Amino acid sequence: MADTAVASTVPKKSRNNRKALKQKNPSTNESNIMAQKLSETSTATVLSPSDTDPSKENHASHSQPRSSPKKGKSKAAKAKQNKEASASLFEKDFQEMQEMLQQLKLEKEKTEVLLKEKDDMLKAKDEEIEMKGKEQQKMKMELKKLQKLKEFKPTMTLPFVQVMNDKEQDKKKKKGGNEIKRPCPPYSLWCKAQWNEVKKENPDAEFKDISNILGAKWKTITAEEKKPYEEKYQAEKEAYLKVMTKEKRESEAMKLLEEEQKQKTAMELLEQYLQFKQEADQEENSKKTKKEKDPLKPKQPLSAFFLFCNERRAALLAENKSVLEVAKIAGEEWKHMTEKQRGPYEEVAKKNREKHMQEMEAYKQTKDEEAMNLKKEEEELVKVQKQEALQLLKKKEKTENIIKKTKEQRQKKQQQNVDPNKPKKPASSFLLFSKETRKSLMDERPGISNSTLTAMISVKWKELNEEERQIWNSKAAEAMEAYKKELEEYSKSLAAATSNDEQQQ
Repeated sequence: MADTAVASTVPKKSRNNRKALKQKNPSTNESNIMAQKLSETSTATVLSPSDTDPSKENHASHSQPRSSPKKGKSKAAKAKQNKEASASLFEKDFQEMQEMLQQLKLEKEKTEVLLKEKDDMLKAKDEEIEMKGKEQQKMKMELKKLQKLKEFKPTMTLPFVQVMNDKEQDKKKKKGGNEIKRPCPPYSLWCKAQWNEVKKENPDAEFKDISNILGAKWKTITAEEKKPYEEKYQAEKEAYLKVMTKEKRESEAMKLLEEEQKQKTAMELLEQYLQFKQEADQEENSKKTKKEKDPLKPKQPLSAFFLFCNERRAALLAENKSVLEVAKIAGEEWKHMTEKQRGPYEEVAKKNREKHMQEMEAYKQTKDEEAMNLKKEEEELVKVQKQEALQLLKKKEKTENIIKKTKEQRQKKQQQNVDPNKPKKPASSFLLFSKETRKSLMDERPGISNSTLTAMISVKWKELNEEERQIWNSKAAEAMEAYKKELEEYSKSLAAATSNDEQQQ
């Protein structure tokens, strides 16, 4: 059909033209018509596979007549029905696929949520494991430190232990009979001398009776008879006192020696322990930490090779090359460079070195100045501390002198005959407050020491407000007014008594 259509469209030319006939290109309308016809034939062949066979087609075309319009219509109807059925099936499949996709999306969202929850749980567990690992490491470090401290063994003997052993030996000797006895008084010496005589005179008398007889006789004896016993007692007493004073002085000296030796041994032990601890810390720090660098210290300048690498690195990285490749390429290029090509980089490196030397000199000067300033500050601090120590010494001496003077004055006043009828001065506001607070504190904290009590009372007194202090001040003022009235009455009574004494004389 197509060939016939193309042949009909080509025009015929006269036979006289000798040139070869050229087939004209079909127009747009003609091409559209040909396409429609070809599509119809293709659909027919798809629907009936038996028609595709060219032998059958030719046989059918030769066997059947050309005039069969009813059969052609039935084939077209079947093709339409098949198309509609295939379209409906396709729509159903498409809907089912969409539903399946929605279900899959929902399941995907659920699984994502579950995965997130599991990831969070895993992260939390990892964090807990990390924290436990850190705690275990800390505990191990502490255990190592304790083990090292256990290894500490002092290389010295404690002298005060020997002194204590000597003391124990002295006590044992004294118990054995070398202990010095006190001298007997003259009455006991006389009783010893007269005991046997009285016992002979009164053989049936008991100990109490003999002692009563001797006591009655001692009262009747004259001073001349008592004199030898008294002299003996005084001689024994002097000898005993000499021995005891020596022993007391020796014991005091030994105590001082013990205290000094204790202090020395304690200091030696402390020094040994500190050295041991420093060595242990140095071992740990050498393994873990490096030396801290001074940020103000000028950095060392780059060499010519590194300056060349810094220039070349940007171009090589732009070519998508790794850091190792960049280093290898730069090294090979530097090896193959001539002295003229290396010249500018070496000049820049030389200038940087000179600049670095100048900066280092300035840095050293600043460091020396800082060290000198620190030394001066330390010396000034030592001077200030010495002055403070001297001032404290002076204050201590003054307070000791004042305490001595006050004690002497009190002793003098006590020696003097004080009138018991004279009214006493009332307590101040602080003393009144301290009396009440002392009672409450003693009830709250039984067994508390006096020093802590006084300190707590002073702290509470300082914490009081003006209104609370005014209460105690008012109480003290009332007591002072009453004391003044009593003093006036006492002075009047004294004046009257002295006037009466003068009149009588």
